[in-house]
Amino acid sequence: MKINATAVVGGGTMGNGIAHVLALNGYGVMLVDVNDQILEQALGNITANLTRQVKKELITEASKAAALERIRAENDLSACKSADLVIEAVTEALSVKKEVFQRLDKICHNEAILATNTSSISVTEIAAVTNRPDKVIGMHFMNPVPVMKLVEIVRGLATSDLTFQTVEETCQQLHKTPVEVNDYPGFVSNRVLLPMLNEAMYCLMEGVASKESIDSVMKLGMGHPMGPLTLADFIGLDVCLSILEVLHNGFGDSKYRPCPLLKKMVAAGYLGRKSGRGFYEYQ
Repeated sequence: MKINATAVVGGGTMGNGIAHVLALNGYGVMLVDVNDQILEQALGNITANLTRQVKKELITEASKAAALERIRAENDLSACKSADLVIEAVTEALSVKKEVFQRLDKICHNEAILATNTSSISVTEIAAVTNRPDKVIGMHFMNPVPVMKLVEIVRGLATSDLTFQTVEETCQQLHKTPVEVNDYPGFVSNRVLLPMLNEAMYCLMEGVASKESIDSVMKLGMGHPMGPLTLADFIGLDVCLSILEVLHNGFGDSKYRPCPLLKKMVAAGYLGRKSGRGFYEYQ
């Protein structure tokens, strides 16, 4: 199946990053969000990020202009009706994703592929609320989307080979590296990453070391480009908590139990960079 028109549902950090990459690589994109303010911010972020790429001489001014021309912003999900590929990038909550997929299933044409950018939730469970589980798949992009090369392609139980092949080819068209994984809680990336971040939080909570020391050990001793507590702030502490809860509930293993300090910080509204405060403070 050839992908011509695309849509991205959700104008947040991941959604606008995915729309950016699709448009820059020649795809017409419908960017959909119920919140007009989020859409306005999304278009502003895409413009700023494209401008940054021009300044770094990664793209030309003409490429930037053409990409922006390919993006349309809409606040109604019915705008997805002509899309061949819809990528959902809404909040990391199963109930919200199920509702979006139920609606998309009724709106989109019969051959359309419905993809979720979930970082941990079961693709099989999301697919089960549609009448096209063979055409539902996970496309887990990494943040920041315009920079990071990896896309985890997650097969649900019913995902067809044709759906997988089409999405794999689309990722390659986006100059991304697709990696096939099966549908288990956290997939590969977050099943490995989040326990490390969680353990760093336990180290801080238990007074093993300061946040700066914990981050320095992992950067200087393990060669990580960013310390685990800085990375958690970048991801969003609410997102970290959601993923750990999926892992803990999915496997029933205490090693995935979210750190009490993380739960307390999320309850206080300290969500990391996006809220101005997490383990560190941000202007």
